[in-house]
Amino acid sequence: MNDTNDKARENRDAVDISIWENEGGALDRYDMNHDYGRRIEPDGSWTIYHVFTGAPADMGSRSMAGLSKTDATTRMIILNAHNAKRRKAASLQQTFATRF
Repeated sequence: MNDTNDKARENRDAVDISIWENEGGALDRYDMNHDYGRRIEPDGSWTIYHVFTGAPADMGSRSMAGLSKTDATTRMIILNAHNAKRRKAASLQQTFATRF
């Protein structure tokens, strides 16, 4: 009976890891700065998408669809890092404004 439970747990873990990797391997799924993930499309290409809406992301004139896994990962990291910087700057500006 334990072997069956262990196998089921291993299968669930494998599925969870696969989903996690396809969504960008976020270190903290509740991180406010993780607005973008990546997903593999039926044609084998990768798309960066907004995790709350599911819509493909945009990064100026750069396409966020039809990417290789490496390009999708790189661009996703850049977008999420940009959000983190923007949020930090806004927070600092708000803190500064309330002090003076």
